[in-house]
Amino acid sequence: MSTTTVTSAELDLTPAELAPYIQHTKIDPDATRDEMVAHAQEAVTHGFNAAMVPASWLPVVVAELRGTGVGVASALDFPTVGVMTSAGKAAEAAEIARLGATQLDIGVQVGWLKSGRYDDFREDIAGVVRASGLPVKVMLELPLLTDDEKETAVELAMEAGAAFLKNASSGQIETANPASVRYLVDRARNGVQVKASGSIKTYRQGLELLRAGASLLGTSAGLAIVTDTGDESTVSY
Repeated sequence: MSTTTVTSAELDLTPAELAPYIQHTKIDPDATRDEMVAHAQEAVTHGFNAAMVPASWLPVVVAELRGTGVGVASALDFPTVGVMTSAGKAAEAAEIARLGATQLDIGVQVGWLKSGRYDDFREDIAGVVRASGLPVKVMLELPLLTDDEKETAVELAMEAGAAFLKNASSGQIETANPASVRYLVDRARNGVQVKASGSIKTYRQGLELLRAGASLLGTSAGLAIVTDTGDESTVSY
């Protein structure tokens, strides 16, 4: 995986230059094989960081992207988070790695955190890290947490071996914003990076998130962003 770290608040990039920071996402439940192949080809054409696809489409997308240098990302316990067992997550994580994904996003068990089951919350993440051997990005669902819970979730995720902290799983939880990104950047340590996610629709929005310290942007509006054609009407999860 090729990941570039952005640290400068004065970062200035053209729309097309945002592509290496974008994880080009397609999780539509009715997507066809041809659409998934086209999605992978778009990732190559525009130089996106990775194509993010459901695990069920990994064999197709991995084959399409082999040798291109574009990463293949997938997710589990997603788009509805906190519904899988820890054992189920670990087993699926191992299979996702076997199928050729190079990185993995996971949901967390928010209810366990709110119930004070901190060891279970940490181990739920750690089990995926161990089983997959992949860089794991943890979707923390910050808007659902109190201030104390946010601090605890960040610490437990890093103790579990998370490679990236994410503000949210999608725009249904939070529209990605510089404040949430800076919150995570300020707390990330030992090489842990931050991925912004949630209704990222425009070039300017993406640029501001990178300037806030995000290393990656997760969005289904990657084409609109790199061509600077996105606006409020653009659909992005």
